[in-house]
Amino acid sequence: MRPSVGAFLTLSRLPGLLADATPWFRGDTNNRLSEPIQQTPEKITPKVMIISMFTPEAEVWYKYLPSSGLGDLLAVNVSIPGLSPIFPQAHCTASGEICQLTSGESEINAAASLTALALSPRFDLTRTYFLAAGIAGVNPKLATLGGVALARFAVQVALQYEIDAREMPAGFGTGYIPFGGYDPCDYPAILYGTEVLELNGALRDRAYALASRVTLADDAGAAAHRAMYAEAPGGVFESATRPPSVVRCDTATSDVYYSGALLSEAFENTTRIWTNQTAITYCMTAQEDNAVLEVLLRAHLWGLVDYERAIVMRAGSNFDRPPPSVTAFAHLRLSDQDAFDIAVENLYRAGVEIVRGIVDEWNCTYEAGVRPTNYVGDIFGSLGGEPNFGPGGLFGGRGACVSGGSCGGADVASAAAAESMRRRRRRGGVGGGWK
Repeated sequence: MRPSVGAFLTLSRLPGLLADATPWFRGDTNNRLSEPIQQTPEKITPKVMIISMFTPEAEVWYKYLPSSGLGDLLAVNVSIPGLSPIFPQAHCTASGEICQLTSGESEINAAASLTALALSPRFDLTRTYFLAAGIAGVNPKLATLGGVALARFAVQVALQYEIDAREMPAGFGTGYIPFGGYDPCDYPAILYGTEVLELNGALRDRAYALASRVTLADDAGAAAHRAMYAEAPGGVFESATRPPSVVRCDTATSDVYYSGALLSEAFENTTRIWTNQTAITYCMTAQEDNAVLEVLLRAHLWGLVDYERAIVMRAGSNFDRPPPSVTAFAHLRLSDQDAFDIAVENLYRAGVEIVRGIVDEWNCTYEAGVRPTNYVGDIFGSLGGEPNFGPGGLFGGRGACVSGGSCGGADVASAAAAESMRRRRRRGGVGGGWK
């Protein structure tokens, strides 16, 4: 339905929806308004959209990108209904090739902000690469302070039952138990669909190659803290003692900011089991990745974005567990690991190489997309294909969009929902398999 002239005029007065006669304003890094900028009514079609989670992760891009020759991210500011009240604008270079959004921290903020972006009429994101770039806790078995990781899997590790560890059964190593399970090592029998999201491995490898061009920042204080991990028996934390580097390993998503060996090892195990891998691949822990990716996956189903163009990059600002002889509480609340600044800086150092690579090689490589060689999508098989983790997809390999790309068909959705319920009941247990 086309809007009436009156409706159009009303919309034209709403910031961020349509251009109006009032000059737009350049926002500083605290989202205050200052100098006027030019606002245009055309849709912005970014080649890269950078997703930051909070102010320091965003400010490093505002500060350094202009000197890279790629443009000033504060040249064009676009207010979008539904973004965080403290981060109400997306920011773009004058060309519109590179944009940035600060989602706010935690899964709810990330999901709300990314949904607002995906549905915004101001952007055409169908060929945009999304670079989720944030700091994280780091697993000393696989990476180190200031190191940068590019993920193939994001795992929502805290989406489980939990009993206080002081009350857990004998023989349990954690109070976390997968939904529908009876042991921490069980595979979840009750699935919500967001537990595991797999990214485009070929794109991840390209991003890794681009990011590896750069020398990462380091700090004497962080190096001194890393050296404490050399005391661990058997060299289990050898990776922690090394200078920052770019690595390929996976992220764990949890709104709970956990710390300590017991929880970290439990979620290592969760990640390994849920992704159907034999080795530990969890190296970064954060609060937003599954939320960001789930929104992109759902937007993909309706042709709004291309999920295969998503990249998750994290930089280690703190270890997820203490070195020998330090308690979990002291590690979490009393120890200064001196890595926050270098982690933020390395997000930019590694990230700008990825952005530059995409922009510079757009015509010959990235415009058409990078074809994945692995399964890409969620545990339900929503994008088509069969996940090589979990009990099998719900859509018979066809995906949620069938019949020439139509989505939302009642028959397809009803069959998938019915199969999900059958799988719950098949496991049995308390309440007929409902919990």
